[in-house]
Amino acid sequence: MSPIRQARGSRLVTACVTVTSAALLAAALSPTTAGAAGRPARTTAADHAAAVLADHAAALGITAAQQTKVKDVVVDEDGTRHVRYDRTYHRLPVLGGDFVLHLAPDGSYRGATRATRAAVDLPTVTPKLAAPGAADLAANALRAAHLGETLKSLTAKPELVVDALHGTPRLAWRTDAVAQDSLGNPVARTVLTDAHTGTRIDAWDSLENASGDGESLYGGTVPLKTTPTASGYELKDPTRGGTHTGDAGNRTDLCVLVVCLDRAAAPVLTDADNHWGTGAASDRATVAVDAQYGTDVTWDYYEDVHGRRGIAGDGKGSYNRVHYGNGYNNAFWDDRCFCMTYGDGDGTQMGPLVSLDVAGHEMTHGVTSKTAGLTYSGESGGLNEATSDIFGTLVEFHAANAEDAGDWLIGEEIVRDGFGRDALRYMDEPSKDGRSADCWDTSVKDLDVHYSSGVANHFAYLLAEGSGTKTVGGVAHNSPTCDGSTVTGIGRAKLGEIWYRALTVHMTSSTDYAAARTATLNAAEDLYGEGGAEYAAVAAAWSAVGVG
Repeated sequence: MSPIRQARGSRLVTACVTVTSAALLAAALSPTTAGAAGRPARTTAADHAAAVLADHAAALGITAAQQTKVKDVVVDEDGTRHVRYDRTYHRLPVLGGDFVLHLAPDGSYRGATRATRAAVDLPTVTPKLAAPGAADLAANALRAAHLGETLKSLTAKPELVVDALHGTPRLAWRTDAVAQDSLGNPVARTVLTDAHTGTRIDAWDSLENASGDGESLYGGTVPLKTTPTASGYELKDPTRGGTHTGDAGNRTDLCVLVVCLDRAAAPVLTDADNHWGTGAASDRATVAVDAQYGTDVTWDYYEDVHGRRGIAGDGKGSYNRVHYGNGYNNAFWDDRCFCMTYGDGDGTQMGPLVSLDVAGHEMTHGVTSKTAGLTYSGESGGLNEATSDIFGTLVEFHAANAEDAGDWLIGEEIVRDGFGRDALRYMDEPSKDGRSADCWDTSVKDLDVHYSSGVANHFAYLLAEGSGTKTVGGVAHNSPTCDGSTVTGIGRAKLGEIWYRALTVHMTSSTDYAAARTATLNAAEDLYGEGGAEYAAVAAAWSAVGVG
């Protein structure tokens, strides 16, 4: 993941902690001034938080060896502030060191949500296992994950970190191993290794993916904002932060995984008359229309519904690359370039992976990385994937496209007969895909994150639509509960409000299902009050999927 650039604001130094003020960073996140009377600008909230954090550093376990950096700022209508921090220890990133500082409207301290309460105090930050050894272990882990395949151009890049996510904090190597498979498609795995003993702590796939006016492939005729040039138009939207779409020419490029996406390798599409695509996949501009449209409606959903302008909340657009690889059955978001890449599918199991819900899903990974930063393994990884499914679905509903009506299926537009079912995932009853969990139990943490996400997906459907049978978007849905209870839904809008509030204010990198229940209940209380029907519905929906 690409780190947020540290602000160059003023620094408040105390006897026990150095706190980096986030004035410039917060200004970049939201260059607005104060809103209603009593509601401070985010820059002011960040400055107040720096002083409060210095006063409460000891209670929060922040010592002189640690520094904090503001990651995000949320200011409620009544002036309540929530400032999210990342942490370093002797300049090493602390995995699980993130926390959210909650301040009252007058700027006084209310409390904090912490990813870990363990003391970060290591005897040394000098590893016994050298970087090349960690790189070899990660490379072998990637080979093992793709047993039987010939991997090409394999590289591994270790970074020394402090791991506070897996019990007692310890020195570790976080290594990104990347390669190309036999078809030239990218594969990547992040491996966390104890820097003293060489034992593996954790490992996860590091490409967050879903194995799953223009004439689009899936959405019919759609409006597009473009940029005029001397000879025509570019598929670049100046009204949405410069979001744009390029053609990768069916090439693959490891630059995507190692450093950044080379935009020159996917030049922005151009057109002479500003009418893009034909609606047929054989026209290379057609899927570019879908990708650009998906970016547009995802931007619009987050801005219209949550007041978030841009995936990072900074008003800047991300970008897309289409026609990636040959027969590539995937689409992925990469934080290092803050961009989307779409494969064309093999035509047998999948078509081009540019449907609305897939676009919303993948770009939501970017939102998650800039907010809660849910670790992409275990239960937090399932919640990361579920967050993308939830908001990908809400993006589809928000678009209100008659050609691709909203429903609670993921990827129903992209699957083909050879896939064997009519969607990638089913949120009303996740187990219909044969692998996902409907209900929580202690084994959920061991599932692949695309399947452990089922518990939260099931919760989200129940909270919005309720249990039992109904037809949504022309699709029959049926959602039984795990405890036999009957759940009454409160609607999609309130689901989105509650989940977004939980993600941006109450969740941290280590949030698991039990903590997600608490986070969403806190969000419901913030928005609607503890005694409200919404609070009770959140509790009932979690109990209905076994999280109680």
